[in-house]
Amino acid sequence: MKFFQVKSVEETQKLIQDMVKPLTEAIIMPLDQALHFVLAEDITVQENVPNFRRSSVDGYAVRAKDTFGSSESMPGFLTVVGEVKMGQVPERPIQSGEAMYVPTGGMLPDGSDAVVMIEHCEEISHLLNLYRQVAPGENVISIGEDLKEGAVLLTKGTKLRAQEIGALASQGVHQVSVWRKPVVGYLSSGDEIVPMESPDLRMGEVRDMNGATIGALVKQWGLDFIYGGIVEDSRDELERRARELLDISDCLILTGGSSVGTKDYSVEVIEALGEPGVYVHGISIKPGKPTILSQAGIKPIIGLPGHPASAMIIFSLFGKPILDILGGGSVNHLRLTFAKVTKNIPSAPGRTDYIRIRLFEEKNEWYAEPILGKSGLISTLVKSDGMLEIASESEGIHKGERVPVILFQ
Repeated sequence: MKFFQVKSVEETQKLIQDMVKPLTEAIIMPLDQALHFVLAEDITVQENVPNFRRSSVDGYAVRAKDTFGSSESMPGFLTVVGEVKMGQVPERPIQSGEAMYVPTGGMLPDGSDAVVMIEHCEEISHLLNLYRQVAPGENVISIGEDLKEGAVLLTKGTKLRAQEIGALASQGVHQVSVWRKPVVGYLSSGDEIVPMESPDLRMGEVRDMNGATIGALVKQWGLDFIYGGIVEDSRDELERRARELLDISDCLILTGGSSVGTKDYSVEVIEALGEPGVYVHGISIKPGKPTILSQAGIKPIIGLPGHPASAMIIFSLFGKPILDILGGGSVNHLRLTFAKVTKNIPSAPGRTDYIRIRLFEEKNEWYAEPILGKSGLISTLVKSDGMLEIASESEGIHKGERVPVILFQ
C-alpha cells in the first residue's frame, strides 16, 4: 500500500494533468439547454456578423472626403437627404455633398464610408453643419468585423457560458455537440457524522456539513451530483458503498478518514477500488495535508479531509481542475483579485499555506483581513470572501503587501 506520498502543490497540479483524462462521450444538446456544457467540436462562423455595414454611433452617414477641413471655427456644410430606419435598407445611396441620418446599428447607405457623430454636427433645415472631420471607416462596423465567415468561432473544449450561447445563437445554431457532464458521487464517512436534517444531536455527533458544501460547489460548477449518504467506520461497508457509488459516477469523493489513525480506512479502500490507485497521499499544504488523490481506471477518486474548511479549500484547489479536465475542458483557473494585507502573516517554509480572508474597501483600495482560526471552525468559512496563498518558499507576508486573492465563488 502506498502511504503518505506527500507532494508539493506544484507536483500535485502536474500529477492531476498527467493522470486525469477527459470523458469521450459526446451528445447532441439543444442550445437552450447547453449552458455549462463543454463543446465536443470546433464551431466555425457560417455567416458574417454583421452582414451589412452599420453605424456604431448615432450620427450622419457621409463621404469622409466631404468632411475634410471641417472644424468648429470653420464648419463644413452638407445636404441632409433623409434618414435610415432601424432594420431597413436605406432608400437611396448618397452622392458627394450629401449626408443621411443613421442610428446606432443602422445600415449605411451606399456611397458613404464614415459616420459623423451627432455631437459633432448640427442639422438646420436639411443643412448639416459639420464641426469635425472624419476619416474613412470612422464610426463604421464593416461586414464581418465582429465574426468573419470561415473563422473559428469556438474551439473544442470551450465551456459554454451565457456569452458563448449568445454567439452561437447569432449564427442560427440551435443544437451543439457537447461532452456529457461528469457525474460526481459523494460519501461521508465517520461514526460521528449524522444527516444534516437530524433534529437533535447527541454528545459527540456533528451534522454532515461537508456533504452540503461539496454538493453545492459541484452544482455551482454546473455538474451533476449524487449524494451517497454517510458510512459508518467500517472498512468493508465503506468499500461496498464506495464501489456501488463509483459504478454510477464518473468521479468519487470521500470525506473523512484520510489522516493517520487506527480507524482511517479510506486509503486502503481507495487502493482496492482499482488501478492505478493512489498517486497522492498527503500534500505539503495547510490546511488539508491529509488529502488523497487516486484513479480507478479512468475515474478519479478524491479523499478530502474531514474538517469543513480544509475540505472546501482542497476541493476548490484540486477538485475543480480534476473535474474541469474530466469534463473535456481546459482547467478554468480560480477567480483572482488583488488586495493589501492588513497584518503580518507568518508561514513555515516548505509548506504552501492558504489563509482565509475577508475583503473590504477603504479609500478606493481593497484590503484583505486574515480570518484566523482552526481548520474545523465553521465561522471562518462564513466570514471569508476568499483565500490568499503563501508560497512554500516564503516565510510569510508583510502588512501592507499587495497580494493575489483567490475568491470563493
